[in-house]
Formats: sequence, structure tokens, C-alpha cells
Amino acid sequence: MQGKLLIFSAPSGSGKTTIVKHLLKVCNNLEFSISACSRAMRPGEVHGKDYYFLSVDEFKQKIADNQFVEWEEVYPGSFYGTLKSELERIWAKGNHVLFDVDVKGGVSLKRIFGTQALSVFIQPPSVAELEKRLVARCTETPETLAKRVGKAEEEMAFAPHFDVIIVNDKLEQAYADAIKTVHQFISA
Repeated sequence: MQGKLLIFSAPSGSGKTTIVKHLLKVCNNLEFSISACSRAMRPGEVHGKDYYFLSVDEFKQKIADNQFVEWEEVYPGSFYGTLKSELERIWAKGNHVLFDVDVKGGVSLKRIFGTQALSVFIQPPSVAELEKRLVARCTETPETLAKRVGKAEEEMAFAPHFDVIIVNDKLEQAYADAIKTVHQFISA
């Protein structure tokens, strides 16, 4: 039997990945869906653990070969997507799939899987707080920071398209809200 899908999306810097990692530690039968991307690896990232890192040409070939459930060109020349083989791998183990994807990918996955999936939007308390978090990461240049903040403002408009919105103002409360949401969906 196929498991369920839990889709977590948010503007970059909202705390989505931190919450997803926490869920993986505390919830049984959840497994992270490793996305494919065409961006360069960041320091400390591992191919096949954090992402499947592909060249733009490799990514486009997999699109042509219909190997993705969904994919998106998030920035020009920067592709992200979910490989069909990744879902099959997780379901074969009897686990539920946990996604950490951009908002367009989240909306797309929810549309594809319907009631088999729960879509959760992690919302920052404000765009100003989001910018502060991105600066604290020390991974952004002034140009990429401006691009990410601008994109975050656009992505916030997608929140109403998700089943659940969790505001990540205080991380411990966001953890509790996410755990409760996941348990209710899986046990339903």
C-alpha cells in the first residue's frame, strides 16, 4: 500500500528545513524525499543525502524522459524537482514521504496527489524577520539576499493554497504544531 505524503513549503529562511529535520527525528515512518536540483553544492552538502545534484543538461534530460513527478525552474537555469524513483524507494520501505520543497512545488504536489497529501506552509512572522534570518546564515551575497527576499514576498501569497499554515515565530511552538498536524493526518 502506498503511504501518505506530507508537503512542507515556505519562503527561504522561514525555518522549514529545521522543522522537517525535527519531524524526521521524532516521528516514526516518515522519510525525507530527496529533491533533485541543478544548483551547485553548498559547503557540507552531500549528493544523494541533501539533494541529487544534476547539471542543467542532466536535469533537462530527466524532464524529457518523464522521470519527475514535478519540477520547477525556480530561478533562470536553476531547476528543482521530485524524482518518481524517490517516492517508489520510500513507499517500498512502508514509510510516508516527507517533502521539503519550494511553494510552487508544494502546490503542484498537492494538486497531483490530492487527499493522499497534506500541504503545510511554514510562514515567517514577517518579511523583515525572514531577511534577518537569511543574513544570519552568512550564505548570501547582497545580490542573492535581495533576490531571495523579493521572491519570499511573492511566495507568501501562496499560503492560502496550502491545507495548513504554521507561523514560525517561536521554534518550539512551530515544532509542536508540526508534530500535531503530522500525527493527525497520518492517523486519519
